[in-house]
Amino acid sequence: MAVKVKTVYSEFILGDMRACYVQDEETGSLELVLLPEAVTYEVSYREKPYPDSLVQVKISGDTYAGGYSGGRTMRQSASVLGLRLEGQEVNGEAARIPHPVLESWGIKGADDGTVVCTILADDRGCRYRHTLIWKKGKKSLLCYTEFENASGQAVDLEMLSSFSLGGISPFVGADESGVLKLHRIRSVWSMEGRTESQLLEDLQLEPSWGGHAVRCERFGQVGSMPVNGYFPYAVMEDAKSDIFWGAQLCHNASWQMEVYRRGDDAVLSGGLADYDFGHWMKRVEAGETFVSPVAILSVCRGGGIEEISQRMTAALDEAVNAGPKSEQTLPILFNEYCTTWGCPSCENIRGILDAIKDKGLSYFVIDCGWFKQEGVPWDIAMGDYCVSKELFPEGLAKTVEAIKACGMKAGIWFEIDNVGERAKSYQDTAHLLTRNGAPLTTSMRRFWDMRQEWVQKYLEERVIGTLNQYGFSYMKMDYNDTIGVGCDGAESLGEGLRQNMEASLAFIRRVKEKVPGIILENCSSGGHKLEPLMMGECSMASFSDAHECEEIPVIAAALHRVILPRQSQIWAVIREDDSLKRIAYSIANTFLGRMCLSGDVTKLTEAQWDVIDRGIAFYKKAAPIIMNGYSTLYGPKVISWRHPKGWQCLIRTEGGVEHEKKDGLLAVFHSFNGEHDGALEAPLPTDGTYRIEEVYSDAEADVRADDGKLVCRIPEDMRAVAVLAKKC
Repeated sequence: MAVKVKTVYSEFILGDMRACYVQDEETGSLELVLLPEAVTYEVSYREKPYPDSLVQVKISGDTYAGGYSGGRTMRQSASVLGLRLEGQEVNGEAARIPHPVLESWGIKGADDGTVVCTILADDRGCRYRHTLIWKKGKKSLLCYTEFENASGQAVDLEMLSSFSLGGISPFVGADESGVLKLHRIRSVWSMEGRTESQLLEDLQLEPSWGGHAVRCERFGQVGSMPVNGYFPYAVMEDAKSDIFWGAQLCHNASWQMEVYRRGDDAVLSGGLADYDFGHWMKRVEAGETFVSPVAILSVCRGGGIEEISQRMTAALDEAVNAGPKSEQTLPILFNEYCTTWGCPSCENIRGILDAIKDKGLSYFVIDCGWFKQEGVPWDIAMGDYCVSKELFPEGLAKTVEAIKACGMKAGIWFEIDNVGERAKSYQDTAHLLTRNGAPLTTSMRRFWDMRQEWVQKYLEERVIGTLNQYGFSYMKMDYNDTIGVGCDGAESLGEGLRQNMEASLAFIRRVKEKVPGIILENCSSGGHKLEPLMMGECSMASFSDAHECEEIPVIAAALHRVILPRQSQIWAVIREDDSLKRIAYSIANTFLGRMCLSGDVTKLTEAQWDVIDRGIAFYKKAAPIIMNGYSTLYGPKVISWRHPKGWQCLIRTEGGVEHEKKDGLLAVFHSFNGEHDGALEAPLPTDGTYRIEEVYSDAEADVRADDGKLVCRIPEDMRAVAVLAKKC
């Protein structure tokens, strides 16, 4: 049996990672393999190594891959097999960064890192620039593909990858089973962030006996809610070698990822949802270029999926640090939605302000309903955005003045892209999206065509005009339905969707330009837009719509794998009939991210306020650890999130994967319903001994740091205890 060897064409040490560009000696195909820095690429293959390209593309009219791949994957088509290597440039002219997303994040060149540009071309004259970027100090990489049509005639793209990682895993022997795993994170409304882990064998991704027939698991999301079904996230694990490969996509519309296998190794790739999966086709005229979304990549040995996940979330640190100055201390906000339930008024807001004005809060957000007309529910009235004369008879100005007089920044809610069925704008079909010629209509909504200049000007008047007229410095941007597969007005429905969401993003950037220092909250029925592109533009996000649910701490802790806790806005909704134990449970939830208060604050007793006040003081002490830290979750698996049983403890140590480690530690214990003996234990870091500085709960709690463990006695169900500790 002939043995073929792939050779290393070039390799680069990027922090604690090694990027190997591996070339197949027979075909010349170039594959990207990421390894921990201490690991070298040395592997031989059996008879059929099946070279895989670092760029995956499908051009309309080219031959499909075969091997029963039709409808399952568009990878490795004739468009890919015809690519040849033109060259590679490091930190040179070709290694420029034309990507608008990276420019908005402040990444402009290779002055403080390494940019590797690999150029491929085909016989028709099309050129592909695969760009890999590392910034000094980072433990992640950024990657994208630029397509240039130099063929002299129009070309229709049906697929273009943002990244493709090969050689997963070069350490596994041929046909070795039970070693490779895929970790994905699922998401549904009010239960965002559930991790699923599967062996490749369970996904039927074992290579066949004869090497024939591709194995592929393609997954993603179709529509304008990018976290609707799955997060754009995947981690591959080699359990034998304890190595993890991770990828996240930065895209606010349809996307896909694929685990592909034909030989011994697996491949992980992803980008825009292709023609098969998301009805995407893009015509690129002669002389034009098209750039894929950005991907965040990383690789590490050890640390589990917590380590690889937090390496990727840390990619957004610089973008968030460059945000509004007030955000750098993680201030507390109040949102009146769960107080007024979509019916805010000058009168009830003044009552709320009287109750909270001396509580140390920094932002006050007027949520949905400020625009609704008498007899019309707020959720079918958005789009016209005229201030309600019934709710605010003197306009919004005096209400905003009252908020500011209490020392808080004023915020306001908009559902910018969508129009409710009782709004006048609902009938303005010339400016709304269509599909197959008819207005694109869901049960209560239609959608602005954000590509139109008229729409951009209209929204500038109604949204930006309102923000500036009244002096709002905070905007909650909601988005409560999905366009689905796409819309008219482009070469394909999927391209129509991509263009529309690109224009939506452009409007958000326009808001930031016209209202300097604006604090933006990314909301989409709670957590349907928790992807890196939107998170990089906003200060924080609604973590979920699970406003008053028992499962809040389960969701909030799970989200540490996909977003920065400092951006995760978690609600504590307090009711007048809540017990002190329940109030402390709700307040402790917010220590897993950003504190947001709501509820019956005008009706609470002194004892209830005491629990809240102590929680606010505790949160402010914990804020530096929430801002920069490293999270580890302990406890048995919670099977049902809706009816949680057991317990959990999230320990967050101050410092984080890319920050200098400090001495602070935050632990948040939650007991759920039954299935625990009341003695909850979580291991402390092994780098020293810790002393307990402060404990928060509804009443005195039995907590001790003992023998390398944090031990908390919680015999009651549905109770929370939070601990601040310091290394001695």
